[in-house]
Amino acid sequence: MNEPVLSPQITIRPLQPGDLEAVVGIDQAIEGRPRRTYIRRRLDAALREPSRHVQFAALDGQALIGYLLARMLHGEFGRRQTGLRIELVGVRRDEQHHGVGHRLLDALLEHARRKGVAELRTAASWNDHTMLRWFDAMDFELSVDRIVDCPVGDGAYRPERDDAVGLPAGSGPGREIDYSAPPGNDYEKLARDRADLRAMTMADLPAIVRIDRLLTGRERGDYMRMQLTEALDDSAIRISLVARLDDTVVGYLMARTDLGDFGRTEPVAIIDTIGVDPEYAHRRVGHALMSQLFVNLGALRVERVETIIAPRDLGLLGFLYDCGFAPSQRLAFVRRIS
Repeated sequence: MNEPVLSPQITIRPLQPGDLEAVVGIDQAIEGRPRRTYIRRRLDAALREPSRHVQFAALDGQALIGYLLARMLHGEFGRRQTGLRIELVGVRRDEQHHGVGHRLLDALLEHARRKGVAELRTAASWNDHTMLRWFDAMDFELSVDRIVDCPVGDGAYRPERDDAVGLPAGSGPGREIDYSAPPGNDYEKLARDRADLRAMTMADLPAIVRIDRLLTGRERGDYMRMQLTEALDDSAIRISLVARLDDTVVGYLMARTDLGDFGRTEPVAIIDTIGVDPEYAHRRVGHALMSQLFVNLGALRVERVETIIAPRDLGLLGFLYDCGFAPSQRLAFVRRIS
């Protein structure tokens, strides 16, 4: 593939609050619709949590002609490597094919190397040919991770997700959640009726950290605090949940709503992490959290739920498929940083 023609006049600097209008204008010209609220949230998040976000602007003289927005990945679903996820990249139409995107990515790579980041990650729809060509030119590869999603519909009842009936004893996966149910004659109950479910608050952080430590064997208090902050402050709608049994938090689901990166045309909820106290692994707490999430999203008219899974995590993948998830039309990409 031919190398892009790089304009020597292009300079790169961090995005600033005053860049909002220019970014919104370029994005609208590319996507065909305004996404001011989404972009403003991304810029605000970078100001609020600068250690978690990296955002660059490309300028030709004083004019902003391109941008790249990324956020740090520290441990979603047990991943040990640090990473940067590209959420949004755009170049003004009359400046495309002049190497602007290349310069923005170089700035991100330089930042990543300074911070000891191991990889860049991103995603796009399989038929977004413009982005796929750019990923190819920028040396991204198809990731082994898989994106799975599920339509919310109106959050209506689905037996595989909402019933409290379990798998035969011993047949459920055994990592974060055990999906079997104890014997009994209470199968008429919905999964979400089996725990006290409520919206997550910052006061739940100690319990969440405790459960995460039991599941991962690692102390990730700082990471879980950042995840909780993002779930509460960096989402259009608060949808993260905790489950209580015996007057204690025994499970959690962190998720956020989005309408943004790379061609999304519908409101989407993204699940970042889910966990259940191993002492309560036979109580269908995971299904209860997922069932309640879908009810809440249906009322909010969010149309789809998405998450990304490592192929080795068969327990979590089985749980999600059991809840109605299926392979997405979006693909995950990665670029290793040498």
